[in-house]
Formats: sequence, structure tokens, C-alpha cells
Amino acid sequence: MIALVEAARAGLFRRAHWLPNIAAGVIVGVVALPLAMAFAIASGVKPEQGLYTAIIAGIAVSLFGGSRVQIAGPTGAFIVILAGVVAQYGVSGLLLATLMAGVILVAMGLARLGAVIRFIPDPVIVGFTAGIAVIIWVGQWQYFFGLPAPGGGPFYLRTWQLLQSFGQLHTATSLLALLSLALAVWGSRIPGLARVPGPLLAMVVATAVVMAFDLQGVATIESTFGAIPRALPALQLPEVGFDRLVELLPAAFTIAMLGAIESLLSAVVADGMAGTRHDSNQELIGQGVANILSPLFGGIAATGAIARTATNIRNGGTSPLAGVVHGITLVLILLVLAPYAGKVPLAALAAILFLVAWNMSEARRFVRMVRQAPRADVAILLITFVLTIVTDLVVAVNIGVILAMFQFMRRMSASVSVVEHGQASLRHELAEAGLDTLPKDVLVYAIEGPFFFGSVDSLERALSWSREPPRWVLLRLERVPLVDATGLKRLESTIESLRGRGVHVLLSGANLRVLRKLVRAEIVRRDGPPVYFGDLATALRHVDAARGTDYSTSEA
Repeated sequence: MIALVEAARAGLFRRAHWLPNIAAGVIVGVVALPLAMAFAIASGVKPEQGLYTAIIAGIAVSLFGGSRVQIAGPTGAFIVILAGVVAQYGVSGLLLATLMAGVILVAMGLARLGAVIRFIPDPVIVGFTAGIAVIIWVGQWQYFFGLPAPGGGPFYLRTWQLLQSFGQLHTATSLLALLSLALAVWGSRIPGLARVPGPLLAMVVATAVVMAFDLQGVATIESTFGAIPRALPALQLPEVGFDRLVELLPAAFTIAMLGAIESLLSAVVADGMAGTRHDSNQELIGQGVANILSPLFGGIAATGAIARTATNIRNGGTSPLAGVVHGITLVLILLVLAPYAGKVPLAALAAILFLVAWNMSEARRFVRMVRQAPRADVAILLITFVLTIVTDLVVAVNIGVILAMFQFMRRMSASVSVVEHGQASLRHELAEAGLDTLPKDVLVYAIEGPFFFGSVDSLERALSWSREPPRWVLLRLERVPLVDATGLKRLESTIESLRGRGVHVLLSGANLRVLRKLVRAEIVRRDGPPVYFGDLATALRHVDAARGTDYSTSEA
């Protein structure tokens, strides 16, 4: 409840802030109405379940989340996942998987993994959201054009079936859908309607047209799914069994991961718009609580909704009060206007989802990234995009993240170098050690960069001499910020190899964290080589004493 506490400390619950937040909450509640029903239908459940989700999740995230202005509810990003879960496990399986996802999200928040989620690279996020947008767009052709329902099978097969059935499109449905799309996109430009949300205007006008002209063959919510009940949902506990939990665990984990990504992205956008700072771990906990409560009352998965959060901020929302009012507004609409909601044509909701898909795709950002990003990032973007469409979101995100990790490690390993320091670059250290020159049988190397498993070959390449090996090798570690187990093992084997060739190895200048790892790995020991020194000048004095040589007369 960090957001509540911070809002109270900032004085946002004083009477002067009530009206702006109440007004913002009412507006967002009205905007959420068509979206909640559209997302529910596209996910394979009843439209009222989308309303239940928006009510419960919206209030829960406002009370328990980590952002003052976050608005939660069903979102377009979930459509592909939830529809797949419903098709495979039924609605009961979806509700249980959502509850499990809520538990996972709470655990992630308690484990303080909020910051880790934000490290998923942009090419992966843009790739899978654009892929989801394409799936949503194609998935709504049936309702937008009044086409026959496609059969089962993979996405490309369903798309081909829909393309083949375009000769059977329903004219009245298509015209009504085009009108709804035009109103959703440009309705705010109509004089006097500038403050009316486009999706709401499209839904109201399309519903009025259907009721006024009694258009035959135009599918509505009521004709397809039955009447929307004018009542709040009752508590329903899912049937839980061990085998069922194991079966649904992959789906639950996918819902949790996508919910975490979407909610934290929305919170970041909200911070930029409102000048706030969210708590990512508390946000995960709040989203987890929402996804635990939502399925207990018939709702589906929910997360932070970027468009509704932005609408909240633009209309004066500054505290969690707006999110609570948004939920209460939907409760009142459900109890009062449910009979009219059943008359909403599915073509209008499909048009709204067309607009949602376009906004999700971030087409301009996608094209700009293809044109301007490094080729490796473009490859990751396109692979994630294609895999999201032809396989599924889990495969796409996993492969995209793995490819991004490999690319990151390649770049990191390329940034690590082992540099030989000669006479000219060691003047200061030699002078500090009271020496004049560096003899031929002493070589000084500096490892520059993180010494991890992807960069260990740099040291071996640098120490592969074609001439006679030196008697002394000094390794400078001042510019090594970290070292991993592979780096420690390879460093130890390199030192042992050099000692076997009669080369004395000295280490110097490691930071405290690296030095502790060297000691723990027993590479640096009190009772034997290699000898470690705090700085290079001390190491050079040790070499001078051990060699018993007058540096002033030795060759440079």
C-alpha cells in the first residue's frame, strides 16, 4: 500500500483534490466499459467477465499497487494468451491459471524482482507486442466483416480461411463496423464531442443504429452471449488439484510474466507523464493481489493498462482515489445499464479492437527501429515478431530474450581487453617504485573490463608468446569491475600454466569485491604464489628485490 501512503503524505487525499480525482475516475470508468467487454469477448469469455475484471482489479491495484495513478484491468496484450488457455483448458482452467499467476506475481514482488523485469530489451518487447497486435487485428475480421467463424489450427491457417471467406461478408455488419471505426478514430474531432472518448462514442452510436433500424444479421452481445446480468458476481472458489496445478503452471507463469512486463511499462509511462516515481516491487504485489481476487469473482487476468492510465492522468487523476472511483463507476454502469449493454453490436467492439491493435503495434516505432537499430537488434526484433505470430508468445519471448542475452555477452566480451603496458605508460609507477626502467624479462598486463566466461579468451590470447616467456608477469586488475566463476577458473589455470613454464605471476590493484573472490577461490593465498599487491609500484619493488637487479643499468 505504498502508493496510498505516499499519496497521503503528499496531501492528495485532502478535500481540494477530491473533485479532480473523482472526475478522472468517472471518465476512465466510462472509457473502460467498451474495452473491458471487447477484451473479454476476444479472450473467449463472456463480456461481463471483462467488467468484473476491471472493477476488482482496478480497485485492488489502486489500493495495493506501487503507483499512485495506475489503472488496471483486462488488456489487449492478454488476448492471445487467454484465448489459448480457454481453448485448451476451458474457462475454469483460465480462472485457476489466473489465480496461480497472481500468487507468482506476489512472490516476485516479495523477492524484489521488479527491477529485473525492466531489463527485458526493447527489441523483444516491441517485437512481441507488434505480433500480438497482428493476431488481435486478424482475429477480429470475423466480427468486423460478419464472416463465418474459421476452424481451428495455427494462425496462418485461420487467416487463410478468413481470407477465403471474404466473399461471404455481411454488408450491414461491415458498414456498421466501418462507421464505428471512423467514430473511434476521428469522433473527437466532431464539434461538441471533443471530450467524448472515441471508443465510447463508437459503441453508443452503433448500438443506437442497431436498436433504431433493427438490422438483421448483425450480431450483438445479447444475441451471441446472452443478456448481461444486472448483479455483482458471487464468490466462486476454483477446483484445485495437484495434477491440475502442474498442468496449468506454464500458462500461469506466462500470464504472470506478461502481466509484470505490461504493468511495469505502464507504471514507467505514468511516471513520465505525472512526475511520480513508482515502487516496482509493490506494483508486482498489487498486480498479484488483483489477479488472485479477480478469478474468485469470475474475472480474468488483469494488468496495468497504459491507455487508461494515461487517460486518468490527462483528466486530473493524481491519487489512488481515481482508480477506486473508476471501479465504482463500472459497478453503477453494470447495475443500471446492463440491459442496454447487451444491445452493443460485436462489429463496434471489433472496430474498437482494430484501434487497440494499431496502438499496440507501435508501427512507427517498429519501422524506426528496423531502419535505425543495429542489425543484431533488428534481427531479434523480427525473430520475436514472427515467432509470436507463427508459434506462441512464450516461445517468442524466451527465444528473443536468449538471443538478446547472447548478443549482450558478445558485445561485453568484445569490450574486454588485455593490454600490455610498456616503458612509456609505466613512468609514473616506475618512479613511485624508485626505478628507472623495465627489464626485458618483466611484462606488465592490464585486464580492462568484466572478466567473465565470455571474455576469458582475451587473457590467453595475450599471454600466448611466440618468443621466450618472461621471468615475471604482473597482472593489473584495477579496471576489472567483476569476475565470475569461469573467469576465476581460467585465471587460476593460466597462472598454473605460466608457473609450469617458470614464470612468476604477480597480481595487483583488484577492488575489494574482486579481491574477496580471488581469496575465496584460493587464487590469492598467504602461504604461496601468486603474490598479490595493492598497487603496481609495490609489486615492482618486490620484483626488484627478488631479482636483485639494478634497474638503472638494465635494458628498456
